[in-house]
Amino acid sequence: MRQRAAHGLLVLFDADYFASYVWDADRARFDGRVTLNMDPANLSRYEAYYQYRDPITPKLQRRRRATPVTAIMPQRELMKTEFFNDFLRPDGLHHGMNLYAYDGELNIGDLRIWRARHRAPFDDADVALLDYLRPFFTNVMRNVRAHAIGAPHAREAGPPASAPTLTARESEVLARVLQGQTDKAIARALGISFATVRTHINRLFRKFGVANRTELVCRARDV
Repeated sequence: MRQRAAHGLLVLFDADYFASYVWDADRARFDGRVTLNMDPANLSRYEAYYQYRDPITPKLQRRRRATPVTAIMPQRELMKTEFFNDFLRPDGLHHGMNLYAYDGELNIGDLRIWRARHRAPFDDADVALLDYLRPFFTNVMRNVRAHAIGAPHAREAGPPASAPTLTARESEVLARVLQGQTDKAIARALGISFATVRTHINRLFRKFGVANRTELVCRARDV
């Protein structure tokens, strides 16, 4: 599932690099690597060395919402660290945003999304959108874990009841609404007509049970 989602997440967030791990609480380390556009040899060095000298990930892991790396450490300070210069920079990772899924008190998986230096940092809309995906990701990882340990009645993976099911196009439109784009800008970006954008937004209103764009943004960020 994580491998299939990687490309779509990079497109959704205009990002360049993706990594995802599962926390092994017994060994106190990250395992189960899934990545896109990153050097396997460099990742092996992370797993053997840099994850134990990582100044940001343990702090990000303790947060239960999507969080930009700069909320943990200013970019200027991060760029002074061994972790940045010897691990992140060689692969081109510069601006980061992470999400950690929990089942109770257990961290059951994460999403690490990075942009190259030439791109803009992640903004509040990016963080809100990633956090919107949190219940979906958590539910999938909970089911993956249940099947892995042989739980007899693991639930089928799917979104929780409070999160409406969206089509791929509706998700793209919602992402751009959360970024503050106008209907005309969304139409240009997605190569569709203004009327089609309005149709998707009206469907989003119905699915989220809201009456206007402001309510949609608030509701989507709260789910």
